[in-house]
Amino acid sequence: MATTFFHDAHDVQVGEQTFNVANNIYFSSTGRPLNQLASRIAAGAIHDSAERSDAPKCHPDTRVAVQDDLYSWILDGDGASEHPKKIRWVTGPAGTGKTAVMGSLSERCKTGGVLAATFFFASWSASIGRRRKTAFVTTIAHQLTRYHPELQEEISQAIDANSDIFDKNLHTQMEVLVLTPLQKIAGPVSRPGLQGAIIIDGLDECEAEQYHEPSSTSSQGKPERRNAEDQREILQVLQAASLDPSFPFRIIIASRPERVFREFFDPENNDNAATFAQKLDLHEDYNADADITLFFQAQFNQIRRRYDLPSSWPSPEAFETLVANASGQFIYAATVIRFLDAGHREPPEVLLEAALKMHSAARKIASNPLEQLDALYIHILKSSPDPPLSVLWIRSIHKLNNIRYSYASNIELLLRTNPETPSSEVQHLLGNLHSLIRAPHPGNQSITQYAFYHRSLFDFLDDPDRCKELYVEKREIDVLIWDGFIRVCGGVTTGPHTQKAFSHSWLAFHLP
Repeated sequence: MATTFFHDAHDVQVGEQTFNVANNIYFSSTGRPLNQLASRIAAGAIHDSAERSDAPKCHPDTRVAVQDDLYSWILDGDGASEHPKKIRWVTGPAGTGKTAVMGSLSERCKTGGVLAATFFFASWSASIGRRRKTAFVTTIAHQLTRYHPELQEEISQAIDANSDIFDKNLHTQMEVLVLTPLQKIAGPVSRPGLQGAIIIDGLDECEAEQYHEPSSTSSQGKPERRNAEDQREILQVLQAASLDPSFPFRIIIASRPERVFREFFDPENNDNAATFAQKLDLHEDYNADADITLFFQAQFNQIRRRYDLPSSWPSPEAFETLVANASGQFIYAATVIRFLDAGHREPPEVLLEAALKMHSAARKIASNPLEQLDALYIHILKSSPDPPLSVLWIRSIHKLNNIRYSYASNIELLLRTNPETPSSEVQHLLGNLHSLIRAPHPGNQSITQYAFYHRSLFDFLDDPDRCKELYVEKREIDVLIWDGFIRVCGGVTTGPHTQKAFSHSWLAFHLP
């Protein structure tokens, strides 16, 4: 186990520098409060940081309507309302360009003078500050000191009066470093107040902070904190802040539609849900095909010029196939273009053929044209408590969807291993995978199928070279389906629709 001579040391003075240690991470500062604050931030999480210099942004003339919608809400809100709605959730399946939209919106807000603060989480970052909650509030507060001069002085005084604030929980930090300073500078109603946006991206990538060593004897019996716990804590801190009358900012939170977010923003689960603005779903509310077409057109123009290719390339059929294969995923489009223009020995024509015919032509060349997309799928699937079984369910659902009466309730009855748990098993396996699979509302499961957002998911799952240890043999799918079929036909039925469905469909079911 790694050790340090200064474990959790505080205010160690070396010359003019003060050193503190938290979780074996060293922070240094001068004695001035704002310098102490600056030493506690996650600098790489700010939208224009050096770490994000190559972060995705929206291609010119794409995602314009989405950005206009969000920018208008930041400036004008939802119109006159007795209870202003200060939080808006932006969601969408994996690869739909949420981070690119948030990055471009941040730049637009900065240009317009209404960007109060940003925080871009990233589970892949080498900076622990971008992966965990520890520096979240301090990074927001640090940016607010630069957004408004009066806040700078009030936050400085708050740190001076609360020397241990950096060791407090997020709720206390938000109260001391943000809300109290805002309350102190709040002017009379007649005085124009602050306005602006706080943009949070990738909150679903925030990892849990562990407060004890896994091998410590004092922690026996304590389970490790789950990522969802820290994600929920941040959501609660932001909601509490938004309910304070002195809090003037509008908060945009972008994430995949994972369970913790669906539950938090569900009016039935949150007593203060009336403070949320209408959710924006990048997949359902905006058709991305036109924007992806524009992106492909611009990128192919550059590639044709660079490699002196004819204007007839790619063919209209190939172009349409690429747009269709993207299924609204900007990450697919960007990955394909990056592969074509990466300086391989093969000409772009051969590389494009490989991308279009992944199962055959791609194996003739060494590199994988969809490496980044594969990494994204693996990351999401491994967030399931049982990734191999979740993949088996996904593959089986996809196969069964071609059969009549393959409604969600019937599929769950067929696939679950414990008939006594009608919904807990499917929630356990698929609850974190809603960025890949669209589950029907509980009230519609007897008449609605499961749906999948991206056809490229099954290109990935069908190829053992791409999905590696997550690959499922077709015979395993057949065994799961047949075992469930035999069990159900043995008399396990629930609900008025199930018996009718099985009598017309499952009893005539056969594997191709």
